[in-house]
Formats: sequence, C-alpha cells, structure tokens
Amino acid sequence: MVFEANIGAPINRDDLLEKLSANLSEKRFLHVQNVAATAKKLAEHWGYLAVEKAELAGLLHDYAKEETDETFKDLIHKYKLDPALLEWNNNIWHGVVGIYKIQEDFGITDPELLRAIEIHTIGSSEMGLLDKILYVADYIEDSRSFEGVEKARSLAYEDLDAAVAYETLHTVLFLAQKQVQIYPQTIITYNAYVDKLRTKNRS
Repeated sequence: MVFEANIGAPINRDDLLEKLSANLSEKRFLHVQNVAATAKKLAEHWGYLAVEKAELAGLLHDYAKEETDETFKDLIHKYKLDPALLEWNNNIWHGVVGIYKIQEDFGITDPELLRAIEIHTIGSSEMGLLDKILYVADYIEDSRSFEGVEKARSLAYEDLDAAVAYETLHTVLFLAQKQVQIYPQTIITYNAYVDKLRTKNRS
C-alpha cells in the first residue's frame, strides 16, 4: 500500500512501518499503530473522505517523540521558530517542532496533515476535522487505560467537539494537579471548546 493523499512524496506503508519500528521504542511503535487504526475508524465514522491521510497522521504523529532535546533545539534555530519554544520540552516539541523533522525525512508537504500533527497534543481554538480526529484518536486508542477513557471513547463517536472538550479538560486538570506549567495554546483550546459546548447546549 502506498499513501498518495496529496502529501508530497508517495510513502510506501511497509517501508514507513519499518522506519518507525527502527526509530521508536516497541511501546511507542505499538501506540502509533493503535492511533492510526483509531484515526481510520473515526475518519470513516465522521465522513472524513481522506481516510488514508487520517491513518498516515496516526502513524507519523509521534515520529519525533524520542528525538533528543538537542535535535529539537537545532530545528527551532534552523527554521527560526518562536524562541519561546526553547522554554518548553518534548511534550510540546514532538508535535510543534517535530513536523519539521517529518518534512525533512519524508518530504511531506500537505498542510492539513502537518497541521494535525503539529497540534495533536495542544489543540487549537480552530480545528479542522482531521485535527480533531488525530487529537482524539491519540487520547482514546486501544492501549490507553485511565479513569475516564471509556467516556472519552463514547463521546468520540457521539460528538467530536464534546470529545475534544472532554480530553482538553482532563488534560488541563491532570497538568494542574501535577503543578506543572500548561502550554498557553492548550488553555486557548479549552476555552474555545467549552464555549462551543455551551453554545450548542443553548440552541
């Protein structure tokens, strides 16, 4: 199978899996395959026609997750990204900065695919269908096991905006309980999606 969904260079699925397996730990490799399978199901459920692109986004979303801090810092400097990114860590970098590593290694140019990967951990106040699919698939894939995951899985197939809001709320609560800094865009996502649900409930 070859991924050809307007992504730039065609990517052979078997070759990609081989590269991911070599680049990622066994646990992470299983995770990206699970996210890809979940993203595919969500795409089919919600009528996202580029199902292969959703699957590819799932496979690639954590491609840079196990890169070194120095690799991310070099990419931030190389591409003249916001210097404030240097104050964060892998949890933010592997998406926001990792897309540049993906472009370099695979020649992918599709802006929709890259955007979904860029914001898959932080969300955005304006998210397209693929953005939401990947964001939620990463949270509910089959190997996830935490309090509330079954509720999240149900919401994913009932109301995608509600699923985004639920995930973001619980991410914010988790980080607040750990007393760690929360990336500003995550707060923006939370505010936007809570407001979307409030508006829906009024109508």
